[in-house]
Amino acid sequence: MKVYLSLLILVSVSLACQTNKSSSKAMNHMTAPVAKKIPTSLEKHGDKREDPYFWIREKENPEVISYIEEENAYKEAQMSHLKGFQDKLYEEIIGRLKKDDSSVPYKRGEFYYYSRYREGGEYPIYCRKKGSLENEEQVILDVNKLAEGKSFCQVGGFSMSPNGRYLAYGLDTVGRRIYTTMIKDLDTGETLPESIDNGTANFTWAADSKHLFYSVKDTQTLRHYAVKRHELHSNPSEDVLVYEDKDETFYVYVYKSNSEKYLFISSSATMSSETHYLPSDNAKGNFELIIARELQHEYSVEHHGEYFYVLSNDQAVNFRVMRIPVGKTGKEHWEEFIAHREDVFLEDMDTFKGHYVLSERKEGLNLIRVVDWEGKKDFYIEFNDPTYSAYIATNVEFETNTLRYGYNSLTTPASTLELNIASRESKLLKQAPVMGSFSPDDYQSARVFAKAEDGTLIPMSVVWKKTTALDGKAPLLLYAYGSYGISVDPYFSSARLSLLDRGFVFAIAHIRGGSEMGRPWYDDGKLLKKKNTFTDFIACGKHLIKEGYAGEDKLFAMGGSAGGLLMGAVINMAPELFEGVVAAVPFVDVVSTMLDESIPLTTNEYNEWGNPNDEEYYHYIKSYSPYDNVEAKAYPHMLVTSGLHDSQVQYWEPTKWVAKLRDVKTDNNKLLLHTNMEAGHGGASGRYEAYKETAMEYTFFLDLAGRLD
Repeated sequence: MKVYLSLLILVSVSLACQTNKSSSKAMNHMTAPVAKKIPTSLEKHGDKREDPYFWIREKENPEVISYIEEENAYKEAQMSHLKGFQDKLYEEIIGRLKKDDSSVPYKRGEFYYYSRYREGGEYPIYCRKKGSLENEEQVILDVNKLAEGKSFCQVGGFSMSPNGRYLAYGLDTVGRRIYTTMIKDLDTGETLPESIDNGTANFTWAADSKHLFYSVKDTQTLRHYAVKRHELHSNPSEDVLVYEDKDETFYVYVYKSNSEKYLFISSSATMSSETHYLPSDNAKGNFELIIARELQHEYSVEHHGEYFYVLSNDQAVNFRVMRIPVGKTGKEHWEEFIAHREDVFLEDMDTFKGHYVLSERKEGLNLIRVVDWEGKKDFYIEFNDPTYSAYIATNVEFETNTLRYGYNSLTTPASTLELNIASRESKLLKQAPVMGSFSPDDYQSARVFAKAEDGTLIPMSVVWKKTTALDGKAPLLLYAYGSYGISVDPYFSSARLSLLDRGFVFAIAHIRGGSEMGRPWYDDGKLLKKKNTFTDFIACGKHLIKEGYAGEDKLFAMGGSAGGLLMGAVINMAPELFEGVVAAVPFVDVVSTMLDESIPLTTNEYNEWGNPNDEEYYHYIKSYSPYDNVEAKAYPHMLVTSGLHDSQVQYWEPTKWVAKLRDVKTDNNKLLLHTNMEAGHGGASGRYEAYKETAMEYTFFLDLAGRLD
């Protein structure tokens, strides 16, 4: 089953620092940019809001670009004395990467597929070998060549036709996540002329390898609103519209069942979904409805044999699995297959010919359960770390007696393992190499709980180097997200070692708004309970100081996107708690954004934040919206990042926020804005290029913590 999320999680965390002190004098003489004010009155529900920086939304206005460039220049000047250290840190971080690394091959049909990097290459090279891994390599897509002459390049989606001849992929050269769908003939090596504009990098092939189904994007709101069918060697202008969802709160996706017998069109909003199906060998047939949409009913569908298996939250807050006969759709025909459990959150179900696999979550930890269809074998894969991440990896063969899964923890690099289902034994296929002197035995992780304002226990995953004393003096970076039901599981980061090796402690707060502790955890951190997300984070920070993990004046925080909203909210609520904060592409102008239906994500997210056209939600959102609650008081040191082409959080949100903070804050602490002028929500696109921003962020923290060496 597939899970589609509207907002990219930024789970990577960054930092770095100093050098040439001779440049610091020049730096101190540069005056911070001042954005001009243009009085703009925004009224709603009898409430008048004055927004003097509303003009910054005018992207085509040269004054807007000029102001952003001034902010970038100011950031460069303020950090110029740290450039030597930042460059050194960048080299240290990328030095841990294996330059010619490759993925674990997987078999599909006659071929083994994998990707690899060449030394010095920023982008992956996708390859395959026919019949055996000992045979000659065929390069099917070299993204380095696609990226030549481009400042940004991202390949999204990667779909092979069933006969292995055609590759469909999406190409974005701006960072706006508007893809051009390309089709390459792997027999001839030629890219077909019929490129498809305004794509989503979401597509799948019919069984005949001649028809490609793809979702279509509205270039204004970026909503995936329809599915079309393309026939090879035809003009895309003639593509057939097979489904359109006119409800602006729904996003549309197309995917294929693990059995490859059916195509599914999933139309989903935050709290509702609907799926249609079509036999994959009947490309020109009509999609049929499985279960009609209902408010508060979310479901996804997989297939096995004579049944569709429906992962549903109908009368099951933590989800259950229902099954429904193919051809007899509708709730009146379904029956329960896996019952609801109050203590287990059922996240996903993958079906195979002889067994199915459940991705579960209990007490905040990932579980993988393997069950045969007769119910004779039913077991969990065992994991040993106190806090970890485990997930189903690439498994493309339906008829298989093995299962590939991924595992990593705060101390264990990302690992791909293969389970023999009959013997229940796992073997390690690959662990991501960490170049240099890294040893997992040098680091310690723990699971810690903080008590929230209402008494709820909030779990945290914490890691530190064993030589770091937990005596209340160490700097600590606290990271969280806390929205959309997205769980931020403990993950290994080789870049993070640059913090840990310099005496930092790192912690992830699994606050409400995610789903770490089950679906109610999400429900208690959204809509009119959203403030639980912020107070949970503050409680976690205070607990880490109290228990000696962090020094009282050495608590740092970071979050991105909706996690950037978290950063903005907590520094309004408890600015004295944090020494420094990085807010990455932060969603901070919540009221104005949620009132503007013309920009991406707004209509799809009313059930996440509330619709401010409703007076109750308007006033609640306004009570925590970071931009609307900036006050004349002292704030922590801050580094704010943004992308000019960001499709998720428009560039003007962090830009306006920084302008307002500069105008009213009463302290002399650093306030820096870094806007990537050539990227979007995810930052730079290259393998190494992205770490330059990581090094910048780490430098910011390490400088404040006095850990430059």
